[in-house]
Formats: sequence, C-alpha cells, structure tokens
Amino acid sequence: MYAVCLRYAENSEAAQDILQNGFIKVFGRAKDFSGTGSLEGWIRRIMLNTAIEHYRKNKNLIFQTDSISDRDFESTSSSSLQYLNYKDLLALVQELPLGYRTIFNLYAIEGYNHKEIAEMLDISEGNSKSQLSRARQSLKERIMKLEEITDERSRF
Repeated sequence: MYAVCLRYAENSEAAQDILQNGFIKVFGRAKDFSGTGSLEGWIRRIMLNTAIEHYRKNKNLIFQTDSISDRDFESTSSSSLQYLNYKDLLALVQELPLGYRTIFNLYAIEGYNHKEIAEMLDISEGNSKSQLSRARQSLKERIMKLEEITDERSRF
C-alpha cells in the first residue's frame, strides 16, 4: 500500500502520512468490509481516496492549462521501451511533477476517465486531459534521453 501512496505523494514523508491515515481509516471502517471482493482491493481504494484527500487539503499542485495537440505525443517507439524495465518506468513516472504524476496515475494505472478525475480533483476535464498529455510528453522525452544514453554506452 505504501507504493500506492508514494505514487500520489510529493515525497516519501507525505506517502508515509497518507499510509498512516489510510490505515487508521481501514481499521476504523473494518466492520464496513462486506467480504465481497478482495480485502486488498478494498484497502487499496481507501488508500487512493486518502491520497486524493491529501491532495485536496494541500492544493500545492500547479496545473498548467495550455493545450497540447495529440500529434505532439505520438507513441514512443517500441525500441525506446526495450531498455526499460518496470522499476525504471516507475522511477520515471515518480520524477514527473506532482500534478502530472497524479493524473497520469489516476488515468493510466487506476483506470479512471477524465470526467472522474476532474470530479475527484476539482478541476476541469480539459485540464485533466492537458495534464495527461503533458505527462505523456515528458515521459516520452525522458525515455528518449535514456535511449540515447544507452545507445552511447553500447558504442563503447
């Protein structure tokens, strides 16, 4: 659950706070768990909601609303991804600015749509789409830089 919290926190200390608050809620609401579905999924949902509450309370995310066209972030070539393992990709996502990272995680990992994200974070759908686009563009650029570094190292 710490990994879930860390994806939405600005640093490890904030993730620990979210985790602690989340488990306080889990133990306080244990009687509400009906047994349908997995316990892990139920706890994960509480952690996610706690992370979103943390975001709302702190509101230290700066969302940029400039739009980016879809052609600016076409899919990264599969050759760029051949050098990345799961941990590398998570590290790149973790380096994104908090606003980008939050929306990227909610959309790409948790599976929420832009309308749901907008409601959760009290932003517009367009803002959610723009932040996701910027996150993808940033990830694409970082992956391409890693590919260049890897290519340079393989030459020697």
